[in-house]
Amino acid sequence: MKRRTLLTTGGLGLAGALASCAKPEDSKAKTGPAAPAVQRKTARTLRMVTAWPKNFPGLGTMAQRIADDIETLSAGSLKIKFYAAGELVPAHEEFGAVSSGAADLYHASEYYWQGKAKGFSFFTAVPFGMTAIETLAWMQQGDGNALWNKLSGRFNLIAMAAGSTGHQMGGWFKKKINTVDDLKGLIIRIPGLGGDVYRTLGATPKLLAGGAIYQALQSGAIDATEWVGPWNDMAFGFYREAPYYYGPGFHEPGSIMSLGVNLDVWKSLSPQEQGAVQAACNAAMATSLAEFSWQNAQALKTLKNDHGVSVLNFNDDIWRALGNASKTVLAEVGASDPETEAIYQSYKNALKDAVEWADISDSAYLRIRRYGLD
Repeated sequence: MKRRTLLTTGGLGLAGALASCAKPEDSKAKTGPAAPAVQRKTARTLRMVTAWPKNFPGLGTMAQRIADDIETLSAGSLKIKFYAAGELVPAHEEFGAVSSGAADLYHASEYYWQGKAKGFSFFTAVPFGMTAIETLAWMQQGDGNALWNKLSGRFNLIAMAAGSTGHQMGGWFKKKINTVDDLKGLIIRIPGLGGDVYRTLGATPKLLAGGAIYQALQSGAIDATEWVGPWNDMAFGFYREAPYYYGPGFHEPGSIMSLGVNLDVWKSLSPQEQGAVQAACNAAMATSLAEFSWQNAQALKTLKNDHGVSVLNFNDDIWRALGNASKTVLAEVGASDPETEAIYQSYKNALKDAVEWADISDSAYLRIRRYGLD
């Protein structure tokens, strides 16, 4: 995207655009003394670590775009040194690196930090919870961002929504899941609260970095995995090891990616630089939602037509068990400490309002849309 377009869509406004286009006075002016030389600020380099494989479609490329856009929008005052998963710190250790100052920014998913504080998962995805746009509404229009800032601040961080994969799939399984009992003893790669739900039903959740999942399936270390959706799942070739593809994904109905910044670094940025970071994140939200919606649809056709994949659905008994387990898990997490309880109650209230509106808008429309299709 051109810098002027990003400034407009990112919300930096006309003043920022005009400031960025200003030129020093002509030193050869016919009247008055010669204009002094313009003092340009030395560019500052920030280290950005990510949870994604290098150049991985959608996720890795999303993080790289954010890094590039920050440089563009800051008019070059910020330079971003980009590190994919494992290049500077191991995957899923981005939080500690940025919190401590060993790195300056991360791009990841907040539910990876559930071991630090249970409330973080609410800022990525909640089982049977809100879609991406509903979550973003809670964050930006409700009190989600304020609660997020308070939680992150405890760890010397500030984080913000910086992309979304949209709705995710239920995952790839080596065997069919016909009954709730089939989940007992199942070893499945799944993070966050969704993993806690599976554990409640007798499965064993594992948190693996994206680059390690295929080998774990191939070796038999895991029996199933969720990852993202058709586009990213096909890129890893999961269909070759686990032929049963289940959807929809109850555990991540609209996953939000995040950009986390060391709080001391954030406070040291100028208002214009902070605006550049936020605008880059806003642009990532719009672009990623469009990208994943389009690419998932194209990849699903390829999986079906070229690789013979059929999308399966859990039966109602399994859905009911997963739903009940989710309510139990969320209630326990919400009661774990006062800070998490405040996040849980705020999220729960926002979900209730979102469901009431969706029932007469999006959900109602999706039920009738088939009547207008050929």
